[in-house]
Amino acid sequence: MFTQKMKKIMLTGMAVLAMGALVAGCGSDSNSGQAANGKQVIKVGTNATFVPFEFKDESSQDLTGFDIDMVKAIAKKMNADVQFKNVAFDALIPSLGNKDIDMAASGMTITKARSEKVLFAAPYYESGMAVVVKGNSPINTLEDLQGKNISVQMGTTGADLAGKIANATLKQFDHSSDALLELNKGGVDAAVLDLPVAQYYASKHQGDVKVIPYPNTKEYFGFAFAKNNKELQEAVNKALAEMKKDGELNAIYQKWFKTDATADMPTEWSGNCLNQGKSLN
Repeated sequence: MFTQKMKKIMLTGMAVLAMGALVAGCGSDSNSGQAANGKQVIKVGTNATFVPFEFKDESSQDLTGFDIDMVKAIAKKMNADVQFKNVAFDALIPSLGNKDIDMAASGMTITKARSEKVLFAAPYYESGMAVVVKGNSPINTLEDLQGKNISVQMGTTGADLAGKIANATLKQFDHSSDALLELNKGGVDAAVLDLPVAQYYASKHQGDVKVIPYPNTKEYFGFAFAKNNKELQEAVNKALAEMKKDGELNAIYQKWFKTDATADMPTEWSGNCLNQGKSLN
């Protein structure tokens, strides 16, 4: 009798656990959560060390920056809430694939290689690459970097470019701020990173460093999504188009860069190149 009762209890418990696992499994397929107010919650991954795009405010420790303002404005257009997650840059794309995040917003350059792994929204920022050296450095050209020690942020286009410099030794870091700190400490001869970051750093260290623009490196930043999340990509594209039309994108540009947004920015990534003038609607 006791054995039969125990069997029934165990079977009932297993059934409950199985039902719970089934419900949990169904829930995990959802790309975005839902807040108590019924709004969609977009989980956004960002690497908050990329000044002035995403970083922590020194006093409040809140996330701030150009990308943060852009994401908040996009979410408002979508009538959605945002949940930011601080993620290492080279973990952003894997985090999209395993659904830890729904969207990556971290000054990510749109490239063919990345587009094979993720979807990109329309470009929202035109950038380029640069070399940062100390103000008294004899380095003035790319040729001068041959055989030198160079710091880069892991998984970035800067790391790719520096890796092609003859006989250069790379020191790779999780954050661009660490790559610049290594330069400041004298651990490397130069740092290769995004031009706006280099210019912002130079503005805070006037006379101590010099910035050498990397030729022929025009590139565009885009928000990234999992390959199977075309619905969110299209919703973000629609919001971006509205922001370009009503001037909100330009206002955020002005706030952070004291200049107008690039007027002729491409409007979509076709897989091999960026296309001009195609409607986002």
